Amino acid sequence: MKLTPSKTLNEIASLIGCEFEGDADFKITGINEIHKVETGDLTFVDHPKYYDKALASAATTIVINKKVKCPEGKALIFPQNPFQDYNKLTLHFRPFEKSVTLISASARVGEGTVLQPGVFVGNHATIGNNCIIHANVSIYDYCVIGDNVIIHSGTVIGSHAFYMKKENNAYQKWNSCGKVVIHNNVEIGANCTIDRGVSGDTIIGEGTKMDNLIQ
Repeated sequence: MKLTPSKTLNEIASLIGCEFEGDADFKITGINEIHKVETGDLTFVDHPKYYDKALASAATTIVINKKVKCPEGKALIFPQNPFQDYNKLTLHFRPFEKSVTLISASARVGEGTVLQPGVFVGNHATIGNNCIIHANVSIYDYCVIGDNVIIHSGTVIGSHAFYMKKENNAYQKWNSCGKVVIHNNVEIGANCTIDRGVSGDTIIGEGTKMDNLIQ
């Protein structure tokens, strides 16, 4: 998930009430999981097995539950529970928004696109030109659909990724703050589910054709 506009290290640390090491004005431009990070991203690590991997990754801000030496050109934030604080951040920047209509007022639908009865289009979603979205398709918040896309009945675009963390004999949900991006000239069958990325994006490339009942 990209942060627009970017945030400072001090702003992010203040949101979760944590100490930090690094320049207070250090820029953070995104939030991402460890295997998706890019320069400017914040990621978290809460297990010694992955400390070195996180510190050596492309991420430039690391939320970590151990006081370690800060690598050059990076910043560190020190919480008690990195997983919970990471979830707090993603929920802060991409909170749940209640929908009150089938087609959200903040959604954008392109010219020539047909929405059949019962289609739901969530907040900040975008659908391109000349698409056919068949009956009872659900398109969740922030999803992006290109031009000339056909989606058949009952398909769900943008449901949450199935990411759970077991802690104290209970499962905690890893909040999904990514989105689904469907490129041009894609056709998706009936009763498919395409989950959003847990922090990055799920991308369906141009010209993809999917049968029914695909997750």
